[in-house]
Amino acid sequence: MTFIDFKKLLLDAELSIPKFTELIKVSEKNIQAYKKKKHVPNAIAVIATCFAKMNKESIDFRELINDLELEKKEKKGAGFSKKKVSKEKEKSKK
Repeated sequence: MTFIDFKKLLLDAELSIPKFTELIKVSEKNIQAYKKKKHVPNAIAVIATCFAKMNKESIDFRELINDLELEKKEKKGAGFSKKKVSKEKEKSKK
């Protein structure tokens, strides 16, 4: 699915990208990155399609999703800086 089609589905679902990302507990940066790629992954396309269809059928998908009590994943490190810290620890042990 193209990013443009994805955004149209969000409009049909009466969601903005920030509201969509908050609802499904993913980073807005991740979703915005698909804009450059011009396509969204299948799972995101399916979610947006379902939300649009449910909204059209007057089904409160927001309540259904909130009831799942999804948790946003947090980054646990800062990439290469973690390696730098471990190297510094090794040096201090010597």
